[in-house]
Amino acid sequence: MERRKILIATKTYPSISTKYQETVCTAGVLLDDDEKPLQWIRIYPIRFRQLDFDKRYPRWSIISAKIERNDKDYREESFRIDDSSIEIIRKIDTRKNWEARKAFVLPLQFKSIRQIKEQGKSLGIIKPQTIKKYFCKETEREWNLKQQSILYQLDLFEPSVHLEKIPYNFGYEFISQDGDKHRLTISDWEIMELYRKCRDQSRATSVENKEKEALEKVRQKLEDDFLKKKDLYFIVGNLKNHKNSFMIIGIFYPLLIENLNIQTELF
Repeated sequence: MERRKILIATKTYPSISTKYQETVCTAGVLLDDDEKPLQWIRIYPIRFRQLDFDKRYPRWSIISAKIERNDKDYREESFRIDDSSIEIIRKIDTRKNWEARKAFVLPLQFKSIRQIKEQGKSLGIIKPQTIKKYFCKETEREWNLKQQSILYQLDLFEPSVHLEKIPYNFGYEFISQDGDKHRLTISDWEIMELYRKCRDQSRATSVENKEKEALEKVRQKLEDDFLKKKDLYFIVGNLKNHKNSFMIIGIFYPLLIENLNIQTELF
């Protein structure tokens, strides 16, 4: 393994794996020694919630760690990581409308998912030409039987690792720069956590009403706020066993320039 620097751009909500138990997929940017962006990188598998606290890297942090190509994954961006080697260097802030973050990820921007595929890649950031709408869809409320058996085995030895199944998918329908239409779900941990926190903090008296309130707050964030006020980019990645199926694994959301100008004028 070789020690390298990586900018952490996003983490997906934990999933249950028959091989790796609970796993998180991390996407980021591999950096050179001068911290210039080289390529997109996927760190998988990693049991993020079982890492030592000082190694649980936040989003938009630069870390140093020992990594190597995952030779069991055909996707060239996929790397394994030595958990014990993780060192968090610093976090990149949002000053000047995400100027520093843009300098890391936008040089690696693709025109579309089609271009990502044509270049033999499986991971990248794109800017939609038009976002048609936000959507929310109810899904299964429980893990399937195989996943439940894995969770049960984990709980016997690690009682603090309970992983909640979020019973909704959130996503966007959009048109990419080349005119292709897409309907992609969002697996970004931030969005799932937004739903869970809004539900848990609700003062409603029934579970149903707590969920309704949480869903409305997620809609407000992803539709009213993001679609009207943010300059949205999507970090997208494919599924290992379904290489043509992509999902939004992270949202990049600096302010729209017109909103930034209004904000500047106010102060």
